[in-house]
Amino acid sequence: MFDRLKREIAFIRANDPAAGSIPEILMLYPGYKAVRRHRISHWLFKHKHTFLARYLSERTKRITGVEIHPGAQIGDCLFIDHGMGVVIGETTIIGNNCVIYQGATLGGTGKEKGKRHPTLGDNIMVGAGAKILGSVTIGNGAKIAAGAVVVRDVPPGSTAIGIPATIRMPANVHY
Repeated sequence: MFDRLKREIAFIRANDPAAGSIPEILMLYPGYKAVRRHRISHWLFKHKHTFLARYLSERTKRITGVEIHPGAQIGDCLFIDHGMGVVIGETTIIGNNCVIYQGATLGGTGKEKGKRHPTLGDNIMVGAGAKILGSVTIGNGAKIAAGAVVVRDVPPGSTAIGIPATIRMPANVHY
């Protein structure tokens, strides 16, 4: 448990030039608080304590401005920077070492059943106000630009830009 805490704090410090001391991150970063509390609500959800899980999730939303459904699966080192307005849906899966900025939504389209939210690989950046909707997959190392609306898969290492998002591949990558 303490190794995970150390890794997550180091990840935040590496990705936020404004990050000060460890106590500052622990006590004053709402995105960090939301992820820590989500880990508890997710455990409760997996162990069929759904009312308690949802209650903790709702309290966390009121305290931090970050809404993470307790069913969402989150890997190590998720940094939600300036978290106000971030929404992460129930069947979302987020890999390791991801950064999500304020106002981003990982949501459903309202048309699907079962797996209806996005799957993010490792080392993903989701820009401010971006919307990733439906059961789409975002490949490892991809970037979602601020304000983009993504409704289809994004290949690894690429960047999704615009409404609806178009995909930009790095110059040295050929698929």
